[in-house]
Amino acid sequence: MLITSSLLSGSQESHLVELGNGHKLQPEVRDAFLSMQQDAFTAGHDLQIASSFRHLERQLAIWNAKWRGERTLYSIDGETLDAESLNDQEKLIAILTWSALPGSSRHHWGTDMDIMDKKSVEAWGKPFELVPEEYQQGGPCYELSCWLQQHASTYGFGFPYVEYKGGVAAEPWHLSYQPIASKLSHHITAEFLHELIQSLDIEGKETILESLPMIVKRFVVIDKE
Repeated sequence: MLITSSLLSGSQESHLVELGNGHKLQPEVRDAFLSMQQDAFTAGHDLQIASSFRHLERQLAIWNAKWRGERTLYSIDGETLDAESLNDQEKLIAILTWSALPGSSRHHWGTDMDIMDKKSVEAWGKPFELVPEEYQQGGPCYELSCWLQQHASTYGFGFPYVEYKGGVAAEPWHLSYQPIASKLSHHITAEFLHELIQSLDIEGKETILESLPMIVKRFVVIDKE
């Protein structure tokens, strides 16, 4: 696989294959996921993908809507924030806690996905919001989450956001195919993002560019090997 800026930024899809329901992954990732999905089903869990590859333009639309106040901003505790009361730096941090900067999202690569136990969610009878409580004891995805914590690494998957460490909020639903993702992550540098952000029609561009070293250190760099 040739690592290009378009692959890293999520503006390229030619390396991906369809998985059904609009989901796309890299071929190796798809095969690993299908194997894991079958074994999870045998163990009594309906492992399904809620989100997989996300194009750069989609991430950009999410970012711009949040910056303009068209989407709700949340604190690390999940409390609604008054966007109008935040300065640009505070707004930047609030968005990054729950949404990746366009060009830095692991969903751009076709290696990462958000998962759920579909049958348990349907039987739950409440709105499914993809929040940590749904993966904790008493939530519809708790048993699947426990199974994945034990078995996901067997298929090459890991949890990049298993806990909050001062950057991205905990995402117990986020799985990453480590054999590929760990290599790609090292290419998401401040220099790479500076060039990309300069080319985008993105809200808060000046604040983003001024803060790129902090953004990379706090919200991007998670693979240490």
